[in-house]
Amino acid sequence: MCAWVETRDRRILIDPGISLGLVRHGLLPHPCQIAHGAQLRERIVRAFMQATDVILSHYHGDHIPLAVPNPYQLPLERVAEGLKGIRLWGMSPRNTGAAIYNRAKDLEEAAGVSILPAEGHKDAQLQISEAMPHGLYGHSPNMVVMSRIEEDGFVFVHASDIQLVERNPVQQIIDWAPDVVFLSGPPLYIETLSADVRAEAWENALTLAESVATVIIDHHLLRCREGVEWLEMVARVSGNHVVCAADYQKKTRRFLEADRERFYKMQPVSEGWHEAYEDSWKRTNMYG
Repeated sequence: MCAWVETRDRRILIDPGISLGLVRHGLLPHPCQIAHGAQLRERIVRAFMQATDVILSHYHGDHIPLAVPNPYQLPLERVAEGLKGIRLWGMSPRNTGAAIYNRAKDLEEAAGVSILPAEGHKDAQLQISEAMPHGLYGHSPNMVVMSRIEEDGFVFVHASDIQLVERNPVQQIIDWAPDVVFLSGPPLYIETLSADVRAEAWENALTLAESVATVIIDHHLLRCREGVEWLEMVARVSGNHVVCAADYQKKTRRFLEADRERFYKMQPVSEGWHEAYEDSWKRTNMYG
């Protein structure tokens, strides 16, 4: 869900983290996914050096740099220099679980400044929502914020991890009247996700498609092939511009996580490969 938004006066980096699903179908990330993730990680590191503002919708490890990352995430020390002198917006402690908020403290220490309270912020170009549920209300103590950026009448909304499963965040997006919204779809890969929740996500997706010119649905949704089919069905039923992030950027679709089993069959991974990769990664990223 990392996004880069430029206006005349600001360069805004949103959710600057990366994390490959540690285990899917009993398998660690395939080397193809790891290589692609490494390229994205370097792009995020470079973006930090240019940003005027960094917005953290919440403090999960796939959305922020971490002081103690795994080999498939972004180490905080890689971006510590880029944190200097920027405006850092993030969730306040009251909307974040205590353990997760320790990550915010790590960020503040690296940046040398306090994280500015994101909830309810509004200025000439940037508006940030009040705390919204990370999925279902009451499901997690860790809430999220959504961001609205406007210039010359064009509005972009970033709605990280709302998952389309509650109506309130969707209504806030509609009220903001965006031209483009980028959001996380429902986590259909979770087998225990109820039929009622799935139906609510479907209705909310169609409602957004009727109200917003371009709806980009990605992240949780595309961790499984069922999610890819769901995205295409929303686009077909709505008849409107509903796409994934790759489509919006006119890039080739690469569903590396959804297709993990297929990649292992096409390109088998030798025994000990991941252990060797982790050792090399630690030497490079954790020990100087």
